[in-house]
Amino acid sequence: MLITSMNHPAWHDTLIAIVAQDEANHSQTAVQKDDVVRIFEADTNKTLGYNFFNVSKYIGTNDQNGQIILNDAQVNTLNEHLRLVGFTADLVADTTPKFVVGYVKTCEPHPDSDHMHVCMVDVGNNQTLQIVCGAPNIAQGQKVVVALVGAMMPSGAIIWPGKLRGVTSDGMICSARELGLPHAPQKRGILVLPDDWKTGSAFDFAKGDAVVAAQNN
Repeated sequence: MLITSMNHPAWHDTLIAIVAQDEANHSQTAVQKDDVVRIFEADTNKTLGYNFFNVSKYIGTNDQNGQIILNDAQVNTLNEHLRLVGFTADLVADTTPKFVVGYVKTCEPHPDSDHMHVCMVDVGNNQTLQIVCGAPNIAQGQKVVVALVGAMMPSGAIIWPGKLRGVTSDGMICSARELGLPHAPQKRGILVLPDDWKTGSAFDFAKGDAVVAAQNN
């Protein structure tokens, strides 16, 4: 796994690279070599991520804020820099889209909740995910936006595998507001897409906002 992001107002020219989920029962520590900081679990030595300072020197200038999908060449360059400063080159590129169109195949009541549902969602590539959703308008047969494991939400939250009320949930069915769409309504509820959107395709944020704007009119 490789989740990379930048926050120019806060960290300027620093790339944050996350390679593993941190666990609550493990303490973290860090060590810096040259312009790279490695963050890892103190007791297991498992690498959790890296901070690359002055990263534009290595992969070029990027004015984007939030999650950034690096290409193979950029990841290879960062691995070369890790080796150069004395760290293990363990970054693996992941160029797959993290926000995709899903199709809700089934939607059943959660066994331990009066408002959540357990959904089986087709996300393309012969993959069906179990996702727990608490939105009041979720239903079988919908086309929806799914944030896959490894996605960084506009809020900065990262989607990890988890459980909700004891039920496994591998992703998140998103509302327009959670996606940060400009025309997002403030009411609760997931974004329902038109039926002609292709299951498994990367979610087009601009096209999605146009859908939201049309739904509001």
